[in-house]
Amino acid sequence: MAGVAGKVAFITGGGSGIGRATALELSSGGAKVGVCDLDMGAAEQTAALVAQASGEALAVHADVAQLGEVEAAARRVRERFGGIDILHSNAGIVNTVSFLDMTEERWDRMFAVHVGGLYNCVRAVLPGMIERGWGRIVSTSSYGALAGGGKVTHYCAAKAGIIGFTVAMACELLGTGITVNTVAPGVIDTPMFRGAPDRWREAIVRATPLGRPGKAEDIARAVAFFAAEEADFITGQVLSPNGGAYMVWT
Repeated sequence: MAGVAGKVAFITGGGSGIGRATALELSSGGAKVGVCDLDMGAAEQTAALVAQASGEALAVHADVAQLGEVEAAARRVRERFGGIDILHSNAGIVNTVSFLDMTEERWDRMFAVHVGGLYNCVRAVLPGMIERGWGRIVSTSSYGALAGGGKVTHYCAAKAGIIGFTVAMACELLGTGITVNTVAPGVIDTPMFRGAPDRWREAIVRATPLGRPGKAEDIARAVAFFAAEEADFITGQVLSPNGGAYMVWT
C-alpha cells in the first residue's frame, strides 16, 4: 500500500487476528514493524510471516495494561528501527457476563486492557512523534461501542472510551503533524469469534447485511488507510467496517 514506506509501526495485539493482518499489510507497503503481544510465541510467528514476505519485523512482549512493559517494548523497537512513526493500539480481550454477575475485577481488567492500554501505548510513543513532527495513532475500537450488545456492557463501555480518547487526543495534537483515529470493526472472523458458540456466530452472520463476518484483512486495510502519509487531513475520526450493520432497512 502507498504512504507507509520507510515508516516504523508499533502494533499491539500483533500476534493474531487484526494485529497480524495489519503487520502484514503495513509491511507490504514498506513499513518496518514492531509486533507486540502478551503471547511472545504468537508475536514471533507474526514476525516470521512478515520476514517470509520480505519485510522487517521485531517481536516484543508486553502486557499493555502495564505502562513499564509497554515502554520497554517500544524502546526495543526504537533501538532496532530508529523510531516509531505509526502506533496501532489493537490489543484487546472480550468475554460475556451479565451486568449483575460482573465482578469488579472483570470490569477493571476490561478497562485496563482497552482504555489503559491505549493510554500506555500513546505515552510510550508520543514524545518521539512530537519531536519528529509526524505520527499516526490508530486504535481498534468496536461496533459494540456504537450499537451495544447483551452481556458485554464492560466491553462496549471500554471500547466507547477508546472513541472518546481518540477525539480528545486528536484535538490536543492539532498542529503537531500527528493524527489520531480509530477503527470500530463489526464482527470479524478472528480466533475470538471462532471460539464463540455456534448459535451466536450464526445469529451475527444473519444480522450482517453482507452475509458474512469481516476478515482481519478488511480491518487491516482500514488501519493502513489512517496510517498513510496521504491521510494527513483526517483526524479524530471513527471508521466502522461492519458489513452494513448500520443499514436496518434490509
